[in-house]
Amino acid sequence: MDTITLFGIAVALAMDAFAVALATGLVLPLMNGRHLFRLGFHFGLFQALMPVLGWLAGMSIQAWIVGYAHWIGFGLLAFVGTKMIHEAFVGHDEDDQGRDPTRGWSLVMLSVATSIDALAVGLTLALLNVSVWVPSLVIGLVAGALTVVGMLLGRRVSGVWGQRVEVFGGLVLCGIGVKILLEHTLLP
Repeated sequence: MDTITLFGIAVALAMDAFAVALATGLVLPLMNGRHLFRLGFHFGLFQALMPVLGWLAGMSIQAWIVGYAHWIGFGLLAFVGTKMIHEAFVGHDEDDQGRDPTRGWSLVMLSVATSIDALAVGLTLALLNVSVWVPSLVIGLVAGALTVVGMLLGRRVSGVWGQRVEVFGGLVLCGIGVKILLEHTLLP
């Protein structure tokens, strides 16, 4: 996998985490380094682990679907990308603003919710016979960094940006899916 594609995937997957971090930065009455670390660490960790889980699942079924892997990869990325775009326009459930979303079950649930898309990417990597270890590390680091940036920006910008970053992330994932399909069907 080339570097540009890897960073495109990492940034696209981090858009949900970035949007949630942006909203978290807006709702926290006081934000400190502890908040930044907790959310950044957990979002990065979950974003790094989910592709590994998807990859392990994909490796177990690879022999049966190797001829269709590029179509499945395209389908998964297109599904996840369009889901992200749809959620950007429909919206998410509002968290209780009186609670700190960087603690307890709220933190775990947000970590899983923002990283579930990475599971599909891990499955896609397995189907394309790509090692997951470097992509997983890059995805986790990018997600953690963008989470911290999102929280800091949330203190400075309005909530309108959340929808735009999710749409951008969805479009990037769809574009990568099309690229995979074109590389395996139209190009030699």
